[in-house]
Amino acid sequence: MTTQAQQLAGPLSAAVANLCVGLQQQVSPATAAGFREVLRRLSAPLQVAVAGRIKSGKSTLVNALIGRRVAPTDVGECTRLVTRFQYGTVDRIEVVFTDGRKQVLPFEANGSIPPDLGVEIDQVSHIEAYLTNAVLRDLTVIDTPGLGSLDAASVARTEALLGAGADSDSGSGELDPVSRNAVAGAEAVLYVVTQGVRADDQQALAAFTAATASREAGPVNAIAVLNKADTIAAETVEGSGGDTWQAAVLLAERQALTLKPRVADVLPVIGLVAESTETGGFTSADADALRRLAELDDATRETMLISADLFVSWDCEVPVGTRTRLLEKLDLYGIRKALEAVDAEPAITAGALRRKLLDASGLDGVRAKLNAVFRSRADGIKAAAALASVTSLAAASGDPNERQRVHDAIEVLLAKPEAHQLRLLEALTLVASGAVAMPNDLVEEVLRFGSSPDLSEQLGLRGRPPQELMAYALERAGWWRSFASFGATPAQSRVAHVVHRAYFLIWQQLRGRR
Repeated sequence: MTTQAQQLAGPLSAAVANLCVGLQQQVSPATAAGFREVLRRLSAPLQVAVAGRIKSGKSTLVNALIGRRVAPTDVGECTRLVTRFQYGTVDRIEVVFTDGRKQVLPFEANGSIPPDLGVEIDQVSHIEAYLTNAVLRDLTVIDTPGLGSLDAASVARTEALLGAGADSDSGSGELDPVSRNAVAGAEAVLYVVTQGVRADDQQALAAFTAATASREAGPVNAIAVLNKADTIAAETVEGSGGDTWQAAVLLAERQALTLKPRVADVLPVIGLVAESTETGGFTSADADALRRLAELDDATRETMLISADLFVSWDCEVPVGTRTRLLEKLDLYGIRKALEAVDAEPAITAGALRRKLLDASGLDGVRAKLNAVFRSRADGIKAAAALASVTSLAAASGDPNERQRVHDAIEVLLAKPEAHQLRLLEALTLVASGAVAMPNDLVEEVLRFGSSPDLSEQLGLRGRPPQELMAYALERAGWWRSFASFGATPAQSRVAHVVHRAYFLIWQQLRGRR
């Protein structure tokens, strides 16, 4: 186990891996094959699916996150397929067929996946794209077809990934369909919405599972982004003061209320600007063109920025082709932001201007939230998903003795003090999914533990002095212990004991910092 443990996300994943190894000799061959697949997934990077409705800008956001324009954004064959972007020592594409065959293809000369794969698309399960990209060392990014598409097959592929669909990438021909279902699915989801949250957005998040149907989307494993924030009409959002970005922030906050407790947060982002600035799409020639546009008189500039048609067709010394290219890369909002930056600093370099545009895109905020919610607790997310798979595999075996052996082994693991994080993740999932009903104020309090790794934010007292944090943590630890003993239902009591311990551990951590 030593070699494998070195590849795992942390001690919780290692504990679950040891559990799987220890149980393999005590279960049926079919269940043991499922455990081997769980072990394989445990040693792989965290699997994050980027999902959302058709034309919500998922692929554009994927490119921005990876830092390379590799995912096709125009409607074509590849946008109908699930594409997994993962780390590799050599850049290559593998087309994985439904019968398990694989065909290796090169990337296009511009570094993107070919728009035409040259194969029967109906026979393709998904695409594996390997990139020598450091971002993908600890995060596999999965681009999915759009929900709400008229293409039923594409939607089915996405639903299979988000839910418990069969994973043809299992790497084990021994797995039966029931076992495959038990270990399939992304472990976390970045859900892309636009201005209106629709019923199928809610349904997709409700159906999302980390490894099995018992692991629903929640603040531990799901984040949403409000993409195309620059298209929001500021005048329609009360309190925005006519500012587009402020309107997007306010709208994202409202959508967070709608989508919670399914997501940790909703963050605004302008995927197109993020993609152009992060993938090398914004060039020195673009910066030069923007400086020339900044020299136009105010009236001409404002007229051109009224609409895309006027920006391209208005008579000025900057060539139409150049303006069209800027529009494709930045849209009007990005162009306006760039011109404001040039006005403030006429000698601004292309690199500094790119940085200003990246700041305006909101991508840094999305990355920070990804790090806080996913990367920092990847060990717990992967371990909890693996435990859910192990439980599901045992339940599917049909052998009550096998089921009991697995259950007993899991209980022994969870009883260890170092496994508290797994208990907490389980409690968060139960409360977020509504499986354990609680008053709204207590739901909010419990879910704060999943919102951030920052202790003050978990306590809901961001920025308060340590002494106040310690006193509050100890007071709430006592309250939840009393609630568990006297005021709770049996299901609530189980959650309450976990929350009590979470507060007590926070108090211990804060005291240790003094």
